[in-house]
Amino acid sequence: MRNIYDFGRKPAQRNYTVRDLIDLKGSGKRLTMCNPANEVEIRACVDAGIDLLTVWDTQLDMARQTAPTHFQGVGITWGQFATKEEILRHAIDCMERGADMYYTNRSYDIVEMLAKESIPIQVHMGLVPTISHWVGGLRAYGRTAEGAMELLRTFKRYEDVGAFACEIECVAEDTLRLLNDRTSMVTISLGSGNAGDVIFLFMADICGEAENPPRHAHAFGNLARLHEQMYTERVDALKAFQSEVTSHNFPYPAQSITMKDGELDKLNEALDKL
Repeated sequence: MRNIYDFGRKPAQRNYTVRDLIDLKGSGKRLTMCNPANEVEIRACVDAGIDLLTVWDTQLDMARQTAPTHFQGVGITWGQFATKEEILRHAIDCMERGADMYYTNRSYDIVEMLAKESIPIQVHMGLVPTISHWVGGLRAYGRTAEGAMELLRTFKRYEDVGAFACEIECVAEDTLRLLNDRTSMVTISLGSGNAGDVIFLFMADICGEAENPPRHAHAFGNLARLHEQMYTERVDALKAFQSEVTSHNFPYPAQSITMKDGELDKLNEALDKL
């Protein structure tokens, strides 16, 4: 555990620092990353030993309380903010609240602006769903030598503007394996095989909750079955409640309040005198 000051200048501890992640390259050590969405899921990640977390800005305060020493990245959606000033203000706010890195899939100029303020930036390469229109739809990347070289050029551009980490999605595993040694960035593989420095998978995919999981996802659990059981139990309970109320059976005596002994007779006498 590392002793640090976070970006809000508060004394803190972290399981990994940015420097640790950079030094990870070439070490042979592989880390895990997941995206818990609530307190229960965050606690589950901590208890399971997941190394790195990525959360949304609205979850950050709760996530930092629940997992105070875990490395946590915060991301923004493509259209969440329009201007450079809005993005910079948001990034600074998130870092001061305890984030350890900031994810954006916006332009090179924005990445450079943020990196110049010493904000650790994670970018996104390969399949970037938001801009899939530009490439003709969802597809894999780096399956040809030409495609792999284009990825390498993108790696270098992001390095030049100061990004330190990159989610690399749906890229051929052998391509990433070759390029990983040629970039200084920490590579976070999502659907890009067993070649990244960090392996990332969505919580719903890991736990078997996704209805239509992508090809690269693997369910290590079957929460969908339990959710279906819970739904059935919930509907059965509601039906029973509906039936008992409409039959004038519920509330039952055990759930009702009665007057104290003798008070009902007194009340009837008082009412008869009206």
